[in-house]
Amino acid sequence: MAELATIARPYAEALFKASSSDVAGTSVWLDKMAAIAANPQLQQFADNPKATAEQVLGVVAGVFGAPLAAHAQNFLGALLDNGRFSVLPEIAKQFRALANAKSGSSDAVVYSAFPIDAAALASVAAALEKRFGRKLQVTVQQEPELIGGIRVVVGDEVLDTSVKARLEQMKVALAA
Repeated sequence: MAELATIARPYAEALFKASSSDVAGTSVWLDKMAAIAANPQLQQFADNPKATAEQVLGVVAGVFGAPLAAHAQNFLGALLDNGRFSVLPEIAKQFRALANAKSGSSDAVVYSAFPIDAAALASVAAALEKRFGRKLQVTVQQEPELIGGIRVVVGDEVLDTSVKARLEQMKVALAA
């Protein structure tokens, strides 16, 4: 949705500029807060006109599990005061993109039918970094419908070596 991206951009850029000395630390708490903010019940509570910003901040701080840093509280307070709490996941996404651009890396999601152990993931990550020509922040998601193999998404590029993709290719070839 373009509107969310447009609303989130100034917040992400301002937070990135303000946290230039600790981008990694900010990214950690921002990603955790974005995951919390993605909860539909919490969004409904935050959108309730009877709920104050302090109440929502208290709920988020309670779910966060650790005391929120002052700058995190200020940022969240600004979002709540401006009615932008629901945009927090998009802000985190754009912040990550800015951080990746600064460090010259990209996010990569590896979809696998089965769990991948640490040693295999390290070798896959090394091969992917060589293939894509940049440092990758690799995360793994299980997707059993792939049957076997992996599918990798880096930005708008997709590398699909799954059994499901090969079966689809065979189906197209046989139908032609």
